Amino acid sequence: MTLQQGLAFGLMGLTIAAFIWGRFRYDLIAVCALLAGVVIGVIPAGAAFDGFSNDVVVIIACALVVSAAFARSGIVELALRRIMPHLKTERSQAPVLTTAVTLLSMVTKNVGALAIMMPVALQVARRTGTSPSRLLMPMAFGAMAGGMVTLVGTAPNIIVAEVRQEILGQPFSMFDYAPVGLALTGLALVFLAFGYRLLPKDRQGSVTLGAALSANAYLTEASVPEDWALDRLTLHQLTTQYGGEEVRIMALIRDGKRRPRPRGNIVVTPGDVFLLEGGHEALQEFIGRARLKLVREDRPIALDAPSDDIAVIEAVIGRNSPLVDQSVKDSDLYGQHGVNLLGVSRSGFELSQHLRTAKLHAGDIILLQGAEPRLPAALQALDLLPLAEREMRLGGVRKRFLPASVLAAAMTMVGFGLVPVSIAFFGAAVLIVALGGLKMREAYAALDGPLLVLVAALIPVSDAIQQTGGSDLIAGLLSGLFTGLPGVIAVAGVLFASMAVTPFLNNAATVLIVAPIGATLAGRLGFNPDAFLMAVAVGAACDFLTPIGHQCNTLVMGPGGYRFADYPRLGAPLSLMVLIAGPPLILLFWPL
Repeated sequence: MTLQQGLAFGLMGLTIAAFIWGRFRYDLIAVCALLAGVVIGVIPAGAAFDGFSNDVVVIIACALVVSAAFARSGIVELALRRIMPHLKTERSQAPVLTTAVTLLSMVTKNVGALAIMMPVALQVARRTGTSPSRLLMPMAFGAMAGGMVTLVGTAPNIIVAEVRQEILGQPFSMFDYAPVGLALTGLALVFLAFGYRLLPKDRQGSVTLGAALSANAYLTEASVPEDWALDRLTLHQLTTQYGGEEVRIMALIRDGKRRPRPRGNIVVTPGDVFLLEGGHEALQEFIGRARLKLVREDRPIALDAPSDDIAVIEAVIGRNSPLVDQSVKDSDLYGQHGVNLLGVSRSGFELSQHLRTAKLHAGDIILLQGAEPRLPAALQALDLLPLAEREMRLGGVRKRFLPASVLAAAMTMVGFGLVPVSIAFFGAAVLIVALGGLKMREAYAALDGPLLVLVAALIPVSDAIQQTGGSDLIAGLLSGLFTGLPGVIAVAGVLFASMAVTPFLNNAATVLIVAPIGATLAGRLGFNPDAFLMAVAVGAACDFLTPIGHQCNTLVMGPGGYRFADYPRLGAPLSLMVLIAGPPLILLFWPL
């Protein structure tokens, strides 16, 4: 072993130890390792920042933006709306929700797919009394399994494709992972459809700040347009078909007369104004589906510059606010501050009067719509305390089918080899933002900075092992171990190594470390490296044993009320199944 190899191994060993220790953030450890590699000379100064310009980072970033646009569009909720009322027990809920998130993770990043489906699962659990602990972990495991199917489903697939590009001059394409991924995903879905019973059913999940805030019931007004197409509906039919149990009509205003608590058999007519109560997302969904018009949104927001965004913010009325004991009509929010009041939430009191004439009280939570640069000044002038930042959709415009259409076009072009993956997904992200599927502010918020920095910083650190000959050294030792044994044993060994490391490291870090070693080992044994790279990708994706190795597992830990030991209860049998079935499947489609 040369001095440079020793330094490279020492740097990697300290980096892995720091990851396992868990005292510091992953991204901080990665940038410190990058800096240390430059200082000790195993990473050339000119190559220190190559990772930040690598296609891997671009593809991951664009996949995150596309996933955020999917979540914003509401297309998933639309697709599942007819199915949800039929999911009355956990026996039907667990397999259906797990299958849904698995399918979604095949076309968007698996973490994004899980984030989209978690609110749906929690809503179903609340409605039926099912424990979230029986639903969320199977969904997390399904999301990870589904991510194996396509290139953009998970970050390890993207990194493995880049390693293949460096070794063979050609990366894995969009659907090269599909044969093995689909088979293993099908196996996982069958197991999870019954295996969820291994999980505890009496756990109480933690309530997040966003969930606590979403419990606020807002009051808003919506009108029936003159050209309304859904004629001859009664109020009961309107709320039942389009609002469910989450939206209530508190009053009907017709011909200037207010009818509190109107009877359900009243027929809706154009020009009616409804006083609606519900959560902001439920109201947004109801108004959109019923083709109503949000009353307070009809006043155009003045923008100082074409690049300004229109935002919706929720804030609490302070004790000294000039809005206290003032009605919306008297306060002239639009004339004085250029903002629209979209809704009011008042704890412990039911509002049923006209929103324009209702007097506001200290402690009321209000929704304001206005030009983003002007909102801070309006909040200050009105003595309003903004609540914690979260996505507010009431008054926003959804491009429901835009993200799916753009993504389908991008995947089709990649599948036919018309454009490289990085260009296709960069173009998809740009088009979605440019066409209004996502605001630039939302696109920036969707970028997972720690993950991108982690991958970009570790690419040169991983390259140092290869450049110094460290990968050849390890591969030589391993080749002696596997020489004379069937190739399936060597593939299984690489798969096991990847699965064993990834529960304690970030899965992207695992691939950056193990993939070059696996490819070099294949060369030493005289085998095609594709099978070994595929084994690394599968092993890094199947992180079913701990809550810290993969973001999907971490995401469900609090809401599901899980403990560390709960993950092996469901994850260990699934990992064993993948370890047994994975190598033969890999060699079936990627022979040695």
